[in-house]
Amino acid sequence: MLARGGLRTTLQARTPEQAQRLAADRENRVYLPGVELPRELRIEHVSDGLARFDLVLLGVPSNGLAEVIQSLDSKGLTSRAAVVSLAKGLVAPTGAPPTALLSHRLGRERTGCVGGPAHAREMVSEGAALVAASAEESLAASLAAVFIRAGVVCEQSSDPIGVELAGVAKNAAALASGATENQGLNAAGAAAGHIFAEVWRWAEGQGAQASSMIGLAGTGDLVATALAPESRNRRAGELLAEGVAAHEIPPRVGQAVESLETVPLLANAIAAAGLDAPVTTALARLIEGSLPLPDWIAVVRTTVPPPARWRPAVRPGFWSRLRTRLRRRA
Repeated sequence: MLARGGLRTTLQARTPEQAQRLAADRENRVYLPGVELPRELRIEHVSDGLARFDLVLLGVPSNGLAEVIQSLDSKGLTSRAAVVSLAKGLVAPTGAPPTALLSHRLGRERTGCVGGPAHAREMVSEGAALVAASAEESLAASLAAVFIRAGVVCEQSSDPIGVELAGVAKNAAALASGATENQGLNAAGAAAGHIFAEVWRWAEGQGAQASSMIGLAGTGDLVATALAPESRNRRAGELLAEGVAAHEIPPRVGQAVESLETVPLLANAIAAAGLDAPVTTALARLIEGSLPLPDWIAVVRTTVPPPARWRPAVRPGFWSRLRTRLRRRA
C-alpha cells in the first residue's frame, strides 16, 4: 500500500530465505497467496540495515518488538527517521504499549502507530479504514496522506496509546467471545463488553482518549475481527473452549496469535495499576490453563461492572442563564 501511495518502499524480511523467496515469487505464498507484490517494491533482508530510510514501519508481532526496538540503532537508524508500530499487542515483561517504548527510546515526535480494521486481503483490493496516530501532528498527517493516496481511508489521531490499547482490547475481546460463543451470543457479547470496559478503565489512566476506543481502532476493528472467517484471535478462543492448550494454538492457526500472549500481560498491567478486571483476569487464567472453561463462563455471566460515577448537575452560570432568558424572549 505504501508503494502504491507513491513512496519508495522496501520490505525487509526476517530471514535471507524469506527475502529470496518473496523476491522470486513476487507474492507471499505462505500468508497472502495470490496477491502480487508491486514491481516497485524492493525486497531485502533486515541485515541490510536502516540507514537509507526516513520512515520505518515495524510489522512484527508484539512478542518480538522489544528485541527489534533494541536493535534499531545497531541497524543504522538515523536521527531523522520516524518509527511506526503496526502491532496490536503489548510488550513483555511489563505489558507496555509499543509506542511507550519507542517514545522512551526515540522521542514522542518520531514515533507513532497504525490501527483500525485492515483485513489484509480485502485491504489490498477493496480498501480499509486505518488510524494513523502520533503525538507529532506532521507524522500522523503524512502517514494518513500516503494511505489515502493508495486508496485507503485513514484517520489522523493524536492518541497513539489509545489507538494501541484499542487494538489490544479488540484482540482480547475477540478471543473472549470466541471462547464463549458456544454458550450463546449473549454470553459472547458480554465477554467482549466486559473486556472493553476493563481495558478502557486502565487506558484512561494512561492518558488515552475515549474516541480511540469507540472509533475505528476499537469497536470498528472489533467488528471486522468478529466477522472475519479467518480471524486468528476468535479462532484461538474457539480452540481454547475445545480444550486445546494455548501453546498448541498458533501452529494450528498457522500464524502468531497476539492475544494469547497479550491477555496475561494485560491482566498483570491492570492489576499493577490497582484496578479490578475480573473478566480479563479470568481470561488470562483460561489461557494459562489454571481456570476450567465452566468457571470462565461463570465469571462472564455473573460479573457486575462497577457502578457509574454519578456527578451532580452543574448549574449554569449567571451569563449563561441571562443569554438563555434573552433567547426565549426574542
